Amino acid sequence: MVTTTWKKFVYPCWKPSIDNEGENSNSRGGDRDPDGSVDGLWWYKDSGHHVNGEFSMAVIQANNTLEDHSQLESGPMSSVNTGLQGTFVGIYDGHAGAEAARFINDRLFKNVKTICDAEFTSEDQVMSADVISKAYLETEEEFLSLVRKQWQTKPHIASAGSCCLVGIICSGTLYIANAGDSRAVLGKRERAMKEVKAIQLSSEHNASLASVREELRSLHPDDPHVVVLKHKVWRVKGIIQVSRSIGDAYLKRAEFNREPLLPKFRFPGSFRKPILLAEPSIFVQKLLPEDQFLIFASDGLWEHLSNQEAVDIVSSCEHHGIARKLVKAALQEAAKKREMRYADLKRIDRGVRRHFHDDITVIVLFLDSHLISRSSFRAPVVSIKASVGP
Repeated sequence: MVTTTWKKFVYPCWKPSIDNEGENSNSRGGDRDPDGSVDGLWWYKDSGHHVNGEFSMAVIQANNTLEDHSQLESGPMSSVNTGLQGTFVGIYDGHAGAEAARFINDRLFKNVKTICDAEFTSEDQVMSADVISKAYLETEEEFLSLVRKQWQTKPHIASAGSCCLVGIICSGTLYIANAGDSRAVLGKRERAMKEVKAIQLSSEHNASLASVREELRSLHPDDPHVVVLKHKVWRVKGIIQVSRSIGDAYLKRAEFNREPLLPKFRFPGSFRKPILLAEPSIFVQKLLPEDQFLIFASDGLWEHLSNQEAVDIVSSCEHHGIARKLVKAALQEAAKKREMRYADLKRIDRGVRRHFHDDITVIVLFLDSHLISRSSFRAPVVSIKASVGP
């Protein structure tokens, strides 16, 4: 039976194409422009091909400065072992500025390839959870070094941080790494039920979860204020919700928990070990023919859509422009929660928009089991980084 909720989200898919999101919007622009298209607060790449299938990407800006950054890289995962083909997806949801997210967008994939090169031997597969974890920590150290260099002239950078969600498909294996509260969801076809089931693959690190609060208290037994309930929201040190990130130097190094950093980021006392962690939670599994697609998105999407609602939309619509459809569905829900029309929400400019929804980034990877099984397949190299706004 088709539920009312399901019909609410899937009905737009029966229309012939995406509704234009602005007067200059070109619904098929994402195909013609290899770097994606920009229309007002939107950036999108409606369709393209990666080593393992098709993809679709979309971003909507809400903050004065876009704090979400993202990328898709498809081709060699190593400079040494050119036969190691794969797809890399990164969603970087920044906070207290875009500096950390922008830095990760530039450095993390390069670090993955560098570490793969360093660990390559003819007997090894190279890509591993260990490689990905090392790349996260190397990127973290590089950013903290940048903070130290700019501390006197740009102290605000010590408060900049970013959640970091990565997906890698390599040699038929899927790796999901996450630090923060972005999310990766798999759409898996259930043959017996004739439906596509949503399976969350990423672990989230947000103080709103009891398990995360327990982890923080166990790591910092001498700090009774490591998590604080403030205005009915659990926050680390009463400041931030995420417990893992890249950046946030003031919560990693005591030397930055002082002036000239703004008072709202400082807290009394000192600490001897990092309060937040940069090490990701990593999930690894072999891909199977029933694995249909992956949805990677910043928490701005998941605030308004459930895992199953997002999967229902993707499984019921054409591939072209599906990332934009997901973002639009989230925006429609955001408008409804404020008892306003979607058309009115679209007229609100960045900055003020943040009172209605967050920056939202979505990347959908469709999985072609025939391509995944062809280890010698060489697809064109793809490198795309989303870019919108000032």
